Amino acid sequence: MRVYRSYGLWTRVFCAGLVFAAGCTSPATKSSEQNAQVKVEPESSQQESAEPISDQQDIAPRKHLWYHAAKEDFSKWPKRLIADSKESFLRPDNATALLLAGGASIIMHNTHADTNIERHFDKHPSLHGFEDEALNVLGHPMTHFVAGGAWYFLSAQNEDDFNRQRAWTMRTALSLTWIATTGLKLARNNETPNGKDNAWPSGHTSSSFTVASVLDEFYGPKVGIPAYIAASAVAYRMMDTGDHWASDVVFGATLGWVVGHTVAGRHKKFEIAGFDVVPYVGNTEESTVGVGFLKQF
Repeated sequence: MRVYRSYGLWTRVFCAGLVFAAGCTSPATKSSEQNAQVKVEPESSQQESAEPISDQQDIAPRKHLWYHAAKEDFSKWPKRLIADSKESFLRPDNATALLLAGGASIIMHNTHADTNIERHFDKHPSLHGFEDEALNVLGHPMTHFVAGGAWYFLSAQNEDDFNRQRAWTMRTALSLTWIATTGLKLARNNETPNGKDNAWPSGHTSSSFTVASVLDEFYGPKVGIPAYIAASAVAYRMMDTGDHWASDVVFGATLGWVVGHTVAGRHKKFEIAGFDVVPYVGNTEESTVGVGFLKQF
């Protein structure tokens, strides 16, 4: 019995030792596994966090494409504006057209043609309500600047250099027209038929014809003719509502036409049937020089 009891006692002690050892080793094992997980998790989390960062680095520059394009264009804009203004106002044919329009304005004012036309519109107004306000907004210079800015922003953001340059040309032409119109208004400082200041020339008309001329130069009659019709409707509205004399509209339309065609013509690429004409130099045994036709799809 003693042997059995001692054997049973030692058996119990041995089993208790195994249980104690298992209890001591299992936390260590768990802690080691947790440490392993801790060591692994930061690496995986770093990899996961690295991927969004790389994606953000790829996306971030694209968000500011328009900014870099505008920064580049604005750095060159003063010289371009001066060159375009010289070409628009000092070129003999343009200077002749503007002088003729200015002379016509003087004649219309001194012969009371302005007064007679204003009386006709005063007795027979044709624009009221919605169409009046719609043409006022359509022909407003601010509308043209906003539309040109949206055109430029979208083109620059999409890395469309072709339309970006055309949009920048539109904004340059509008800026030059606005500067010339504002300067002439302040110099002349006459009243409109409805008693407002700075009548000559009409800013709505000059800006609208600038837009029409640039579009006509870039896209041809299919776009130019509807644009000229819209600009003429704006000019008619300015006389119908008494916001401008007829002489204001005549010179404004001429000013916009001259600036728009001149600026767009200077910066338009030479095209044939929609293809850009570029110089070509052959890299063959015999030197060849010619022209190439390039079109982007």
